[in-house]
Amino acid sequence: MTSNTTDVTHPAAGPPPVGSEIDYEKFLSCVHCGLCTAACPTYLETGDENNSPRGRIYLMRSVVDGRQQLSPKVASHLDLCLDCRACETACPSGVQYGRLIEPFRASQRQAAAKAGKPANTDWFHRFILYGLFPFASRMRWALAPMKLLQQLGLDRLLDSLGLTRLLPERLQRMQRLLPRLVPGGPALPEFLPAIGPKRARVALFTGCVADAVFRHTHWASARVLQHNGCDVIIPREQACCGAIHYHSGADRPALDLARTNASVFDAAEVDAVIVNVAGCGAMLKDYGHIAHELEPQNRHLHERLNRFAGKMKDISEFLGQLGIIPPTGKIPLRAVYQDACHLNHAQKIREQPRDLLAQIPGLEVIPIAEADICCGAAGS
Repeated sequence: MTSNTTDVTHPAAGPPPVGSEIDYEKFLSCVHCGLCTAACPTYLETGDENNSPRGRIYLMRSVVDGRQQLSPKVASHLDLCLDCRACETACPSGVQYGRLIEPFRASQRQAAAKAGKPANTDWFHRFILYGLFPFASRMRWALAPMKLLQQLGLDRLLDSLGLTRLLPERLQRMQRLLPRLVPGGPALPEFLPAIGPKRARVALFTGCVADAVFRHTHWASARVLQHNGCDVIIPREQACCGAIHYHSGADRPALDLARTNASVFDAAEVDAVIVNVAGCGAMLKDYGHIAHELEPQNRHLHERLNRFAGKMKDISEFLGQLGIIPPTGKIPLRAVYQDACHLNHAQKIREQPRDLLAQIPGLEVIPIAEADICCGAAGS
């Protein structure tokens, strides 16, 4: 793979190429050295250079330059990207791959809509991805039957009888990847007071899917924050972070959600906004970049969302900075830690979770090979 230095050339007539609004210097920062390929899960699985980060950058740049049509085959290579951003960690040139692939997908979606072929308007996107996932209450209702099936063991019976194969393929995959649904407890109150001397006032971002499936984790996070001297605010009006929309090219709804969350959490007047989901945290911290991409002239919006993004902290990041009160409960177990892609690669948070685990009496954390390779859930 060699770098092509041809200047950007747009056709004299007709619409500009997909991705032409992206800062072209971001494409040029890639020198096609190939160090990213060893970190890319889709390249490791397929061995196809077009499914590597540098290959996709070359394809996107070729489309922007007008040297390559955005054919279904080209689009398939770009769509296969899991957006794990492991390539950003591996890259010695500091290529901002996430700031290329995500705006390109949004531009691709807009171009399809203008051509009368709107993307992501199928039943799955309309009713599941956009109509269900971003709403925690809807998710809880939708998962209630599955929770009952799991409790009765009927989900395994349906699998053994092959009845789940009657579902559409996408729903089959979702069913296979669904974790065991455990009781999450009641809704978190809007305020939980610090236990012991007060050290900070924070807000907790609960999100959508996370609150429907992992509410027990939110409760655990809140308890840890309380016991470390934090007043915890849980605003009722908070919304989905917007990652579901933005990663699939629906950039405008994502920006609307960003505006909502910035208003809600600014009103809470807190020292930090805590998030315990890596994908949500990466999205929330990127709000300022997204605003700059979509409304480059709106400086007030940039400043507002950048200010909000500056308050976002992963819970391990925040506790590491605050200084955790050493836990006293002993957990005599051996465990391994698998890095979440958007925590390690997008947020650059790697040692803090390990440091926190190391402070638990009796817990032995065993290192494993390739702990930072994508688990694959991004492609679910």
